[in-house]
Amino acid sequence: MKLELGNFYVKDIEFGDNTTYDDGVLTINKEEALEVVFKDKHITEADLRIVKPGDMVRLVPVKEAIEPRFRVGGGPVFPGVTGKLEQAGNGETRCLKDMSVLVVGKHWGGFQDGLIDMGGEGAKYTYFSSLKNVVLVADTDEEFEKREQQKKNHALRWAGMRLAEYLGEAVKDLEPEDKDTYELEPLTKRSEDVSDLPNVAIVMQPQSQMEEKGYNDLNYGWDTNRMLPTLMHPNEILDGAMISGSFMPCSSKWATYDFQNFPLITRLYEEHGKTINFVGVIMSNLNVALEQKERSALFVAQMAKSLGVDAAIVTEEGYGNPDADYIGCIVALEDAGVKTVGVSNEATGRDGGSQPLVTLDPKADALVSTGNVSELIKLPPMDEVIGELEALARDGLSGGWEDDEVLGSSVKEDGSIIMENNAMFCGDQIAGWSPKTMKEY
Repeated sequence: MKLELGNFYVKDIEFGDNTTYDDGVLTINKEEALEVVFKDKHITEADLRIVKPGDMVRLVPVKEAIEPRFRVGGGPVFPGVTGKLEQAGNGETRCLKDMSVLVVGKHWGGFQDGLIDMGGEGAKYTYFSSLKNVVLVADTDEEFEKREQQKKNHALRWAGMRLAEYLGEAVKDLEPEDKDTYELEPLTKRSEDVSDLPNVAIVMQPQSQMEEKGYNDLNYGWDTNRMLPTLMHPNEILDGAMISGSFMPCSSKWATYDFQNFPLITRLYEEHGKTINFVGVIMSNLNVALEQKERSALFVAQMAKSLGVDAAIVTEEGYGNPDADYIGCIVALEDAGVKTVGVSNEATGRDGGSQPLVTLDPKADALVSTGNVSELIKLPPMDEVIGELEALARDGLSGGWEDDEVLGSSVKEDGSIIMENNAMFCGDQIAGWSPKTMKEY
C-alpha cells in the first residue's frame, strides 16, 4: 500500500465570502460551513470561532479534534463513518496542516471532555494550543444525556467530521506544498537488506471498554468493543480508518487528529529500512472482564510471533482498568520472546506517591511515562471562555469537581481554575508527541 499525504501549511484562518485556500490563508464562508453542521437535525445551536496560538482564550468542554482533509478521487475522509466503506491508506489524501477543527459544547460537558488554553501558562499542557483552530461551539437536543456524566456526543462529533471534510475541499484542486509518502512492501517481498533488520511492530490499544455502542473508538465504523486484535497497515490509521470515541478521561484520549497523525507510527516509518523493519500495526483492544483481557493478549502475542516480530511498542489509550490489558499484553509479548516497550500515562495521585499503574509485572521493565493524570494544575482567569467554564466543575469532567473539602470548586468566582491534569484535552499525548520530560531527584 502506498499513501501520499499532500500537505498545505495553514499560516492564517479568516472568515470571508468563499471557502478557499490561498498562499497559506484558509478563508471560510461561515454561513456555508454552518449549513454543513446543521445537516443533523439534533444540532440546535452552532457557531464557528477562530482561535490561534497565544490568544488568551479558554475552551471547555472540548470534545474532539480533527484535521481537515480531502480524499483525491472522491470518497469519505473517514470510510465507514462519514460515507461508504472503502479501503483507507492507499492513494492520495490532501491535508490542512498546523490547524484543526475543535468541537466544543456550548453548555454541557461530561467525563470524557477537556479544556484547552490557547495562551498563558495553561497552553503548555496540550498540543492543540500550538495549532490554528476552527472551533465549532454547539449544542444539541440530546436531552437524554444532557446531565449524564458519560455522553456519546454523537451529533457534535459527527458535525465536526463533516466540517473537517468541508474545509478539506478548499484544497481539492490545488497542488500540495509538499508530500509525505508512506509505503511498506508486503512482508514476504521485502529486500534482504530490510528483512535482515530487527522486525518491529506497534501494538495499539484504543478505548473499547463500553459494551453499549456509541462510546468507543471506531475502526472503519466498527465498534472496537466487537473486534479482536487484528493486523492493520499503518497507512490505514494515518488515513482515516480510526475515529476517536467518547469514553476516556480526557488527558488520556486519542483525538481523531491524533490517529490521523500518530507520531509513534510516523517515527517508526522514519526508521524503516535504516535501523528497523517496520512490520505494521497490531490493533488490539481494551476489555472489562479478565478472560477477555487474557484472550486479547494471547492473540497479540501469537500474531507477533507468527510475523517474526523481534521488538514491539505497546501503547494504551487510558489508564486504570485498561492497565491490566496493557501490562498483560506486554507480559504475553515478552513470554513470546518479543522485546517490548510500553507507552502510557500513570495515575500516581495528587502527591505522586501512589502505584503508577493498576497492575505491574517484573517483565514490564521498559515503560515510558507521559505524565501523571492526577497532577494538580492551577490556572488564572482567561480573557475569554468559549463554551461554558462551569462545565468543568458541574458536569463531571474527569479532572474537575463541583466541591472538594480542601480545594473547593474547580471553578473559582474570579474565573481561575484548579483541576487535575485529567481534564486537559489530550494533554498526555500518549500518541507520541508529549512535550513533557522526566526529572530525576
